[in-house]
Amino acid sequence: MDFGIYETLMLACFVLLLGHFIVSKVNWLQKYNIPEPVVGGFLIALFTWGAHSFLGTDFTFNEAIQQSMMLVFFSSIGLNADFSKLLQGGKSLVIFLVIAALFIVCQNTLGVLLAKVLNLDLRFGLIAGSITLTGGHGTAGAWADDFAVSGNPLLGAKEIGMACATFGLIFGGSIGGPLAYRLLKKNNYKEVDPATIEKQEEAQDITKSKNFSPISYTTMMHTVTMMAICLVLGQWLADWNAQYSFKLPTFVWCLFIGLLIRNSLTYIFKYKVHSRNIDVVGNTGLSIFLACALMSLKLWLIVDLALPILLILLIQVVMMLFFAAYVTYRWMGKDYDAIVLSAGHCGFGLGATATAVANIQAVTNRFGPSYKAFLIIPLVGAFFIDIINALILNIFLTFIS
Repeated sequence: MDFGIYETLMLACFVLLLGHFIVSKVNWLQKYNIPEPVVGGFLIALFTWGAHSFLGTDFTFNEAIQQSMMLVFFSSIGLNADFSKLLQGGKSLVIFLVIAALFIVCQNTLGVLLAKVLNLDLRFGLIAGSITLTGGHGTAGAWADDFAVSGNPLLGAKEIGMACATFGLIFGGSIGGPLAYRLLKKNNYKEVDPATIEKQEEAQDITKSKNFSPISYTTMMHTVTMMAICLVLGQWLADWNAQYSFKLPTFVWCLFIGLLIRNSLTYIFKYKVHSRNIDVVGNTGLSIFLACALMSLKLWLIVDLALPILLILLIQVVMMLFFAAYVTYRWMGKDYDAIVLSAGHCGFGLGATATAVANIQAVTNRFGPSYKAFLIIPLVGAFFIDIINALILNIFLTFIS
């Protein structure tokens, strides 16, 4: 059964509503920051698996909207990357970037070695590495599409990718807090009075309200125009880049164009770019993309790969724990901020920026604020890491292909 572009969009919206309803009713889904599209999309994927197995019926969804929404999301990351904010992190930001890059290399090296030992296509080692764990669902879908259209198509790439990314979200949200509490106890840090923390949060809320920018028709049209430019130029550059051996995916080019547009408008033309509009459009694009990607999964393609991939993922979790405890914590200064950053690194090293922020929020709610962590983690997780990850992945692909 084939679904056209409008039917696919309609079903994706129903998937989002279904996911929202389920997440609002199930506490552990909220605790581990499992995205609503993932919940709803996996349920539909299970349904299509049943239809395929018992009725012999397959469902085919339009892929054009999925690809477009993915590029909209990555364009929004570039459009929200203000150079002035990136520079605020200073030396600590640079050190953390080096740590994050080193961990990506470790993730992919481990994934590829284990894939070789388990007699899997080595690209599955990258999928069970930084593509899904550091990259998340959006990056997983983007690379899966590239693997599907390559000269040697990788069957099951998207299905494995989405499963690995979901696994990472759960464990990324599970190990960060316990690791931080162990380090805090070891260094004799005490909990802070809740009333003190509440006053500090109120001060932050006042600052945020002063910077609040309402959404209007005009500012939204400006945002959509910038997004459209990112999509067009990003696709042109990806097509041009296709002639060379070292290729960057289309989503990275869209992100780069967004970065240039944002900072050119801000610092050359003195135009105020409305970040809230970009967030709304970008998050909407990500939600629709994930809903489309997950409801079109063919889960029956990954049954034979389930146990080997699970083994790789479990070993990746162990490495993340040791890396955060003995590298991130020590290189970031072995102080309170370093502990909070270690918890955050577990979040986006296995899951996503939202998971990382949830980890550091859980720690700071009990032990006091860490302004350094709340500055560095979102900057690295929401912008830098996608570029670094793409560059490192291309190097790995050069060696294993």
